[in-house]
Amino acid sequence: MEIMQVERSLVCSRRIPGLESVSLRVLRGARGARAVAVDTLGARPGNWVFIISGSAARLAVGKSILTDLSIGGIIDHWETDAARPDPRLQRSC
Repeated sequence: MEIMQVERSLVCSRRIPGLESVSLRVLRGARGARAVAVDTLGARPGNWVFIISGSAARLAVGKSILTDLSIGGIIDHWETDAARPDPRLQRSC
């Protein structure tokens, strides 16, 4: 799993069977890499999400949906490692 941010929806006028009824989102990773994922949760632009890849992505949204990348959840709150104090650096007096 990986954490990414939703950039926007992806609109496709023609799709293969198995993808015709799902919403697609363009995601951006921490290093700027982009990916397209199936979204069955209703993620909106700006939301941070975690993604599921491979065969688990297909199982997460239903076997009839052909995908290898799915949004597994919308993150309500999370802190980066830089935001957390390192307990090894704290001194007790």
